[in-house]
Amino acid sequence: MIELLKTLTSLSGPCGYEHSVSYFLKEYINDKVDEVNIDPIGNVIARKKGDKPGPTILLTAHMDEIGFIVKKVESNGLLRFEKLGGHDDRILLAQPVKVMGENGDIPGVIGTISAHYAKFDDATKVRKHSQLYIDIGVSSREEVEELGIEVGTPIVWGTEFQVLGKGDNPRIRSKALDDRAGCAVLVQVLEELQEVSFAGELVFLFAVQEEVGLRGAKTAAEHIYADAAIAIDTTAVSDTPEETMDQTLSLGKGTGIKVIDFSLIVHKTMKNLLVSLAKENKIPYQLEVFPGIGTDGGAVNYANKGIPTGVLSIPSRYAHSPVEVIDMGDVEATKELVKSFILKLHEGQTFPF
Repeated sequence: MIELLKTLTSLSGPCGYEHSVSYFLKEYINDKVDEVNIDPIGNVIARKKGDKPGPTILLTAHMDEIGFIVKKVESNGLLRFEKLGGHDDRILLAQPVKVMGENGDIPGVIGTISAHYAKFDDATKVRKHSQLYIDIGVSSREEVEELGIEVGTPIVWGTEFQVLGKGDNPRIRSKALDDRAGCAVLVQVLEELQEVSFAGELVFLFAVQEEVGLRGAKTAAEHIYADAAIAIDTTAVSDTPEETMDQTLSLGKGTGIKVIDFSLIVHKTMKNLLVSLAKENKIPYQLEVFPGIGTDGGAVNYANKGIPTGVLSIPSRYAHSPVEVIDMGDVEATKELVKSFILKLHEGQTFPF
């Protein structure tokens, strides 16, 4: 799954500009499902029927990544920018980016003053993103235009995929693990279900624009009937030494079975079923209570007459930064729990309140 993660995170797909990810996923899973389509706003929706009757289950992960968008081109070729999704202004300085020009990706860097000027500056000051700029190595507005860049051109982080740690227990550092890691889990589940008997029908929703208000999932879920749903996303761990960290969720300790976040109080039947399956199959898990995050599970839960929804979270350090870190053991645990859920389905199964 590491190679799949590398491929997915290398694609540029910020909120509203997920085209390369949508097209890749559609092509990649085309021969693994019964049907797959891209809807008018970019969601990839695929269906795979089991060989036995059973419930319809919606499985979802979002494909967009946080990014930026060009707001203004200065006369000297520097780019002013606006945010796509949630960013922390404290970590923007001197970070590499890729500007998605019409003629191809252009490398750049978010500018900052030289360390030699720091003694003349206020060292405690955090400049807002609106005060910052991106340098792409040109010196005029005309050169920017020649590169296919204009107001409205999207931008993503420019960091590269890297494997960290020991070979038998690797961790991954990359941009866009939120939530290409969830997409990779669902694709891998599809791979492992080929020629495997299961009950019911699976609907896979790879959603756009999660980072700007769960928009893709809200739109898609309104016309998808499902008996239950599971959303796969990353979540912020609390296992580092900062004073605000409470050590309730850790990297490398298993998939997070969500209990509550700001978008969703998880359906008790779904939560209990996921916990039971994790115990039964000896899959490492952690219970997640974290009001500082929301997922597409919150959008799906509202759809139709209400869909019983569970959420599995891949623990992540440095979320919404250019150097997100996840543990492959947690990714595998998430994949195994999704697969165990699917293989446990049977005819007549319900998910009562």
